[in-house]
Amino acid sequence: MNQTEFTVARFENRNGTTSWRVSGWLHGLRIRRNFKTREEAAAEKSALEIKALQAASGLRSVATALTEEQIREAEALFQRIAGKAHPLTFYVDFALANYREAETRKPLAEAITEYTAARKREFEQDQISGVQFERIERDLKHLGNYFPGVTVAELTAPKLTAFLERGNPALKTYNNRRGIVSTFLKFCLYRGWIVETLLAKIPARRIRRRRGGAATLTAAQASEFMRRMEDFEGGRWVRFFVLCLFAGIRPSVPDGEIARLKASDVCLKTGVISISAQVSKVREPRKVTIQPNLAAWLQAYPLDKAPLIVPDFHRRRTAIAKEFSLTHDVLRHTFISMFVAKFRSVGEAALQAGNSESIIRKHYLDLKTPEEAEQFFNILPKRAAGSPAIAATPTPTPVEACEATSPAPVELRLAS
Repeated sequence: MNQTEFTVARFENRNGTTSWRVSGWLHGLRIRRNFKTREEAAAEKSALEIKALQAASGLRSVATALTEEQIREAEALFQRIAGKAHPLTFYVDFALANYREAETRKPLAEAITEYTAARKREFEQDQISGVQFERIERDLKHLGNYFPGVTVAELTAPKLTAFLERGNPALKTYNNRRGIVSTFLKFCLYRGWIVETLLAKIPARRIRRRRGGAATLTAAQASEFMRRMEDFEGGRWVRFFVLCLFAGIRPSVPDGEIARLKASDVCLKTGVISISAQVSKVREPRKVTIQPNLAAWLQAYPLDKAPLIVPDFHRRRTAIAKEFSLTHDVLRHTFISMFVAKFRSVGEAALQAGNSESIIRKHYLDLKTPEEAEQFFNILPKRAAGSPAIAATPTPTPVEACEATSPAPVELRLAS
């Protein structure tokens, strides 16, 4: 029987007393309960009607210590895991074992300030270069401006992706931004300000590199450029450009190799330019052999007679680059490609340029012919035009030989 209506009626007991009886059916069971007062019977009738209604709608009446709000939350959770392979306790246990609440809600601006201070200490201890520190400081300043007034924990993968993609950057620029944000978020993770770095959800962009893609000058272009530099402003730029062009010194100013190089690092007696770890971009020392034509340039324009970096360098260097269509590293690229073409040694080129052999092989191999390389290494200064021509040696002088020999002048073979 599915009857769910309940009635309250006066009932005469056998002993002559009067009771109030609640009658009806619940879940197929007949209900008959007597109460002393009509009010108690009415309360029971109401309780039975609620039970009947709950049964009809799939609800249950359970005694619990949970609040109504907690009960509603539990119901919502059970609905969310409906159809899942594990019970609710499995997911709760997993969260308790793996989730770690952030210790503080650290404002992003404060986190950036602390991280930048830590990297500045690394820079002062010569652990990172000035260029790298400036890039970190600049990119994190952009990050703080992009997300004003938020905490680190409020950053999400979609938000960070939008930040990395702002301005439609090149693939390498995007990856550089991502790398800086990644190290910053790891710093925040170690401090307990976040519980995950999010960068696993933001993959790096794949860059397809082409072999032999370095931009270079021809021997004729290099010769014409140096001729112009000798006539330009009394030749004051010659020292800077010959070290970049004929020795492959990295040209960045004020924190690049050329800016940190001292005149005493260039030794014509031993025929070697010593790039110390403090000068090197990659923090690894190397020795660059002074080729005979570079020796001629350095004899004509001694490094101790004028500074390598002229005043107002960047503005004037930009004007020269624009006039001659010079990209930032084109002189260094030209030196490496000419060196490989002349001496046919990828390993020696990697040692003297401060690159890996794979980079040399990928970007510089077979860009130039031996004949053009021979012309390149015979580019001489006009100041020495009245002297006999200087012939280049057929093979590079080993660095060890330069260091082992006594400090005698470099032998330059003169053509008759």
